[in-house]
Amino acid sequence: MIKENIGNFKKKIPENVTLVAVSKTKPISDLQEAYNAGQRIFGENKVQEMVEKYDALPKDIQWHMIGHLQRNKVKYMAHFVNLIHGVDSLKTLEEINKQAAKHDRIIKCLLQASIADEETKFGLSFDEIKVILTSKEIAAMKNIAIVGLMGMATFTENETQINSEFSSLKNLFDDLKKSNPTLEILSMGMSGDYEIAIKNGSTMIRVGSSIFGHRNYIV
Repeated sequence: MIKENIGNFKKKIPENVTLVAVSKTKPISDLQEAYNAGQRIFGENKVQEMVEKYDALPKDIQWHMIGHLQRNKVKYMAHFVNLIHGVDSLKTLEEINKQAAKHDRIIKCLLQASIADEETKFGLSFDEIKVILTSKEIAAMKNIAIVGLMGMATFTENETQINSEFSSLKNLFDDLKKSNPTLEILSMGMSGDYEIAIKNGSTMIRVGSSIFGHRNYIV
């Protein structure tokens, strides 16, 4: 079933869109099945769980941290994490840079923009993103690379609103790219809204239940 789901998704999405299989709470056997079907990029939202899976699974997997990141957890994944999606403060970037330096690595990061009409979602304002990208602090950090932006739309049935939120982030992305050519990833869209996200220029989608189903082993 997982193999068929991945195959179906890859047929549906354009070649320039990267599929991140959101494997949080899924057993290692499910990830292995997805791996055997050719999937190499997995997203987790808890560092400890990601570390356990990293240790157990093939080493050519790219691990993405997609949850809100606590700074004190960065050190546990700095030796292997490929991309951190939800960075929303300069202090977190400083910690990632510090821990990456210990492993002589450059860790790729996405800045999380606040686009949803919800208090519960994390993220930076568009102005805060601009300030971070032009700051002297960022210029001095040699062990991180800000490679794009990430945004989560409001959880709503209102497609016009979702469209507007994704569109606003795409416009910011295009604007910032002019002076920040290293920005190449626009991560928008999950199982429920990825089609709208892709229409608005998303280059990376995060899909869980549509690949793995609803079976969980961690509460």
